[in-house]
Amino acid sequence: MLNLSRWKVLLVVLSVALGVLFALPNVLPPETRANLPGFLPKKTLNLGLDLQGGSYLLLEVDTAALRAERLTNTVEDVRTQLREEQIAFTDLGVVNGAVSVRITDPAQIQAAQKLLRNTLGAPLAGVAGGRDVTVSTEADQRIRIAFVPEALQSEAARAVEQSIEIIRRRIDELGTREPTIIRQGADRIVVQAPGESDPERLKNVIGQTAKLTFQMVDETADLNEAAAGRVPPGSELLPSEDGVTPFVVVKRRAVVTGEMLTTANQAFHPQTGQPIVEFRFNGQGARRFGDATTQNIGKRFAIVLDKKVISAPVINSAITGGSGYIEGNFTPQSANDLAVLLRAGALPAPLNVEEQRTVGAELGADAIKAGQISTAVGFAAIVVFMLLAYGFLFGGISIVALLVNGLLIIAVMSLTQATLTLPGIAGLILTLAVAVDANVLIYERMRDEIRAGRSVIASMDAGFSRAMSTIVDANVTTILAALIMFQFGAGPVKGFAWTLSIGVVTSVFSAVLITQVLLAWWFRATRPKSLPIA
Repeated sequence: MLNLSRWKVLLVVLSVALGVLFALPNVLPPETRANLPGFLPKKTLNLGLDLQGGSYLLLEVDTAALRAERLTNTVEDVRTQLREEQIAFTDLGVVNGAVSVRITDPAQIQAAQKLLRNTLGAPLAGVAGGRDVTVSTEADQRIRIAFVPEALQSEAARAVEQSIEIIRRRIDELGTREPTIIRQGADRIVVQAPGESDPERLKNVIGQTAKLTFQMVDETADLNEAAAGRVPPGSELLPSEDGVTPFVVVKRRAVVTGEMLTTANQAFHPQTGQPIVEFRFNGQGARRFGDATTQNIGKRFAIVLDKKVISAPVINSAITGGSGYIEGNFTPQSANDLAVLLRAGALPAPLNVEEQRTVGAELGADAIKAGQISTAVGFAAIVVFMLLAYGFLFGGISIVALLVNGLLIIAVMSLTQATLTLPGIAGLILTLAVAVDANVLIYERMRDEIRAGRSVIASMDAGFSRAMSTIVDANVTTILAALIMFQFGAGPVKGFAWTLSIGVVTSVFSAVLITQVLLAWWFRATRPKSLPIA
């Protein structure tokens, strides 16, 4: 074990050099880091919410609104299918959480039931030939369309997962570094955005559904009649923000949706200079938009965002290029925020803010100071113990290995951009304490061998070889526990587990290999007749 192999020396030198290289940006001023050559690392430790301050949001996905929207869409699907097959009907609507429709002609009930059963809904996963809706007949020539419970639960779960990804994309667009976005329970999402100085803007960007649709204006509808509650079938009354009329009646069926957008950017109108949002459709969206504008020249179409009409311009000519712009009462900031929302995609359901907390930078600074003090106290206690127990030579070598261990932990966390939290600092302190355990096992084994009458070189070699199995067992157990915490934990638990996992790997390397190389150099240089720790 004490053979001073060239690969061991090279590995130690290379590891220390890389550790210094990747940890160095943490002590450099920002302007110095910015001026470093491109090939040098510039990443620093990524501090968590509790260390640098920021915003905390607890969001709830409104699954009830998701179900209501699905029912509304199903009503329109039923209306379209029955009209296409020329099946007369009345009383179409939502009754007790299901869609109900009365077929006028009793002879067409069976045909209508078969039609709706074959065309509505989607295949149900795990059920051969099953669909996510049930179509049944009831008294008074009625047909009832209901969703199976498994389908609603599956759709709610997908909505939560999709919301997490969309929230992540929206926050990334804002430039917030390393946000923490995790699921909590069945329908809640925790968002932690370290360093975000404007929590209200964050809440607005995250919480807005941003469902964009392009719908034709119902030119035949009487606005006063619609305002009184008599909206034509297949249309809906929406509030308007275009400054012309307070409301607009639009067709329920969207010509194009925001899902067909490929890009959206904030720009300025070439004539008025007002802020606008430029957009471009994908191939399918461009064809639909081109067809709709070609067939409806002289009519108005509404640009609707979250059930509010932003503008309702007149189609003067066919728009076949697949691009356009949205104008409204925008400021440059609001136009940019809307572009961010459109690029990130629409939320599948509204998000309700259940809890909001702001951690000030002052609290984060206090936490960092407390972490620094606790780390310094822990390190000082370890130094005193090792020097008293094993002397300046062996104890000093352990301290050097410990310093290299800390250096490597900082380097790895800077390289991987792992978030350092206050519990992570606790994991770092625990790692330092565990790191010297390996040295204690090795040194105590050396003492036992010297007392048994073995030579210095044999005792040193046995100290490393016979203690290695115990060191490996202890650290494998620790890293397994850390991996379990990382997999099933959340927030602070993950921060603690990640720091501990990195520390276990670097601790074994520094406490064993670096100590071995330094002791081998000492032995070759001095050829001692006895060990200072005996």
